[in-house]
Amino acid sequence: MDAKTKNKRDFLNHLEVYLSKRDGVDKLLKISRYASKFIISSSILPHAHPLTRRLKSFESSVGLSRKAFRLGKFIQDVNALRSAAREENRSRLFYILSLISYGGEGIYYFVEQIVWLSKSGLIHARHASELQKISAWSEFVGYLGSISLKVEDLKELDEKLKCLCSSIEIAVVRDENCEEEREKVKVVRLKMMMKKLSILQDFADGLMALADIRDGKGKVFSPFVLSCAGLLSALISTHKNWISC
Repeated sequence: MDAKTKNKRDFLNHLEVYLSKRDGVDKLLKISRYASKFIISSSILPHAHPLTRRLKSFESSVGLSRKAFRLGKFIQDVNALRSAAREENRSRLFYILSLISYGGEGIYYFVEQIVWLSKSGLIHARHASELQKISAWSEFVGYLGSISLKVEDLKELDEKLKCLCSSIEIAVVRDENCEEEREKVKVVRLKMMMKKLSILQDFADGLMALADIRDGKGKVFSPFVLSCAGLLSALISTHKNWISC
């Protein structure tokens, strides 16, 4: 389905498709959670206000629900690693970054399942703090790999854009039709914009993972800053999922 057809789709039909996907619901929960954190940390409401206590309870409940939604999600990283390994004519750097990105994220999602079982009370919680530390480290490493991969993708897209622009310039000089190339330029520029947004999202999520590693110690890891980072990440990922479905 092309972009024009997607834009003409009925909103409720589009919303139904979006909510039928696990990531769609997960990102809406993420927005709810970090919007609650933002309200609490920004002191919009007094600390002793009854709604503040309710928001804290709601935020904690949504956080646990999101862990349940990730059940089995590490499989997508296993498959992504398999797909990357099958790609031909790629540099060694690509394979290394893919291993770091998908491997780190896969370990994170796998460990998060155990953390969820611990927090939900099914297994003993005595190792919960150690598991959360492993989860945070693997998530952080995964984001480093993901950002590096996307930077490499941006370089490739930039080269492609330059080639297309050169082709258009030559076609204009020769008074030839270059509408197809112009459409390709629009597509490449859209991909570059989405890739940049995705890098920004990874930076925001990486900041939160680093805060978990450092147990929130440091001025940059204040609850307000982290809630803003989480909300930014949630909005970007929601936008990406919305236009892709």
